[in-house]
Amino acid sequence: MSFFDELKASLEEAVDIKNGHRPPSRQSSFNVADVKAIRTQLNVSQSDMAKALGTSLDTIKSWESGRRHPTGLAAKVLEVVKAKPEFFHELAVH
Repeated sequence: MSFFDELKASLEEAVDIKNGHRPPSRQSSFNVADVKAIRTQLNVSQSDMAKALGTSLDTIKSWESGRRHPTGLAAKVLEVVKAKPEFFHELAVH
């Protein structure tokens, strides 16, 4: 099968999935951290959270407003902080 044929078959499969004629072979899902809820639980300011996570105040504001979502290491750190709030205080002192 040529590259073009593989690409065409893949696109046809995508259209079938989108139109509900075929189930996707796999689905990915992820939880988006509720940064404001985590920050409220910790009782810290946006500025303090930004300093502890090594990011900007604007990034924290974007996460809280839903314009952007934490990804990668930031998302993982927020999950740990949510489960173990004392970890945030460890981050804050370093």
